[in-house]
Amino acid sequence: MSQEINEFHQYSIDRTDEFWAEQAKLIHWNSDFDQVLDYSRPPFTKWFLNGKTNLCFNAIDRHLKDRSKQNAIVYVSTETNTEFAISYQELYDEVNRFAALLKKKQVGKGDRVLIYMPMIPEAVYAMLACARIGAIHSVVFGGFASASLAQRVDDCVPKVMITADAGMRGGRIIPYKGLVDEALSISEQPPAHVILVKRGLVEQLDWNEERDIDYREAVKALDIEEVGIEWLESNEPSYILYTSGTTGKPKGVQRDTGGHAVALAASMKHIYDARAGETIFTTSDIGWVVGHSYIVYAPLIMGMTTILYEGLPTTPDPGIWWSLIEKHKVNVLFSSPTAIRVLKKQDSKYIDNYSLASLKHLFLAGEPLDESTHSWISNAIKKPVHDHFWQTETGWPVLTPMPGIEKTPVKYGSPSFPAYGYNLKVLRESDASEADANEKGLVSIVPPLPPGCMSTVWGDDERFVNTYFSTFESTLVYSTFDWGIRDQDGYHFILGRTDDVINVAGHRLGTREIEEAIQNNGNIAEVAVVGVEDALKGQMPIAFVVRKSHGDDGTAMSEQHRKEIMKQVDQSLGAIARPKTIYFVSMLPKTRSGKLLRRSIQAIAEGRDPGDLTTLEDLAAIEEIIKVTKP
Repeated sequence: MSQEINEFHQYSIDRTDEFWAEQAKLIHWNSDFDQVLDYSRPPFTKWFLNGKTNLCFNAIDRHLKDRSKQNAIVYVSTETNTEFAISYQELYDEVNRFAALLKKKQVGKGDRVLIYMPMIPEAVYAMLACARIGAIHSVVFGGFASASLAQRVDDCVPKVMITADAGMRGGRIIPYKGLVDEALSISEQPPAHVILVKRGLVEQLDWNEERDIDYREAVKALDIEEVGIEWLESNEPSYILYTSGTTGKPKGVQRDTGGHAVALAASMKHIYDARAGETIFTTSDIGWVVGHSYIVYAPLIMGMTTILYEGLPTTPDPGIWWSLIEKHKVNVLFSSPTAIRVLKKQDSKYIDNYSLASLKHLFLAGEPLDESTHSWISNAIKKPVHDHFWQTETGWPVLTPMPGIEKTPVKYGSPSFPAYGYNLKVLRESDASEADANEKGLVSIVPPLPPGCMSTVWGDDERFVNTYFSTFESTLVYSTFDWGIRDQDGYHFILGRTDDVINVAGHRLGTREIEEAIQNNGNIAEVAVVGVEDALKGQMPIAFVVRKSHGDDGTAMSEQHRKEIMKQVDQSLGAIARPKTIYFVSMLPKTRSGKLLRRSIQAIAEGRDPGDLTTLEDLAAIEEIIKVTKP
């Protein structure tokens, strides 16, 4: 680690209050905070106590004096061949309209609003409208099936739900309205109103006159006036975003308001080396944390132009992203290793055809970046390419280069250094002592967690503590649930998950969720799902299934059963959770106490040594796993 980066990081750890008070100047406070940090109830943190602010004001209103005509959003959909720009003034007007509609439906401070939307501007308007009036939004990724959607509805109990008639991916229409109707039919606490944006993608819509509201018709009928800002105390929640866990029930990551705004503003300056008036293109989806932080909130808080993109990286051709960089003079590109691996397969002319002169940096996150892909994209675009590591729970980078502070050498495959504010340690699993250089350990953070990190699990403080701070009995640390090493130069490398969460192209999926979906198929006795390495997506789930009865065990019968199981997963969780392969076995390897040997199953599936099998109840189970997974 360089001296300048090291000193900046150490200052943030040793003089925490002073450091974050300085960063807090990057946003607008309606009333000043009187205490930077309250850590009187570990591991819970409160940042910028009694300070009042608002995310929507910071993202829009404060820029109107100097940037009203500047593009706030450039919307590009290669699915519908649509492209247009939205200025800060226009964004202000649209958000006010949406906020007025929500208020008319009795949505106010602390009420939850669930957003189930494709990548269209109205999704961003909805998020910012919630922030404006102090409502708590929960955005659910549009790829989730109705059962997963219903689960999230019942956990956050929204007063209103916002959706669209359909999304599109790869030219295929994905009807949302039917999924929403199905989810609400099985929900225990459905919302009173569903606001629907009609895109004209679905001809016939089942309409519930008492519940459903046509967004455009509703806002047309409103007598629009400015909707006043609801100033929130810094620690009041801004949003809930669900993430998979090792149990079947997703965790609602709860984010605060003031700490979130400060962390994002500081990250744009110090990490992404971005400035007001510049343009960022983040290729994620607002259903994921990257979309929340770096499509919507951080760029707008900084006064930048953000590109909102609906489409694939290869449509209409693999040059689309590079053409947008040239056309809109993009300064910062943020994408994922999976997307770059897709583009790596294409002809280099699709990059060479476009000028990338405006581009300062490409940042990649979501899953570990392999050295060969890191090397390839660096040489292909001839620009700095930075791997960085973070989580839904943290909301902004944990390990990262910081070119806004100092431009440091890149090590391929490494997300570099701990970001300021994170007292990060690589700890031995045995006793929580700090690992030596190049020694594998658990990537952990000594609390207090910095501003912008999750404040708790929605409605469940106990789960927050038990999930994230109970890895070691001897010491209180936050576990990232990732293995890692720190080399002799202070660079870190992420080696993979320690728990039963798998990472499919940057999307976290709990193996328990997939197992429960498979169990819904009638003829299943037991199932084990593990994540295995995948050259394109980082990891993919595979399932080992024990059937109650084999019946005709012929190939045709087994293939039919596989298709049934795949369909079951699609219907329960969405295609994103579909196993890459399903193996039928007669038993699963367990210890004599009945514990499933997941790590051994995963190792065999990846062609590795299964490790210590001394506690195995029946060696035949392992032998069968080896047999069915042989190429």
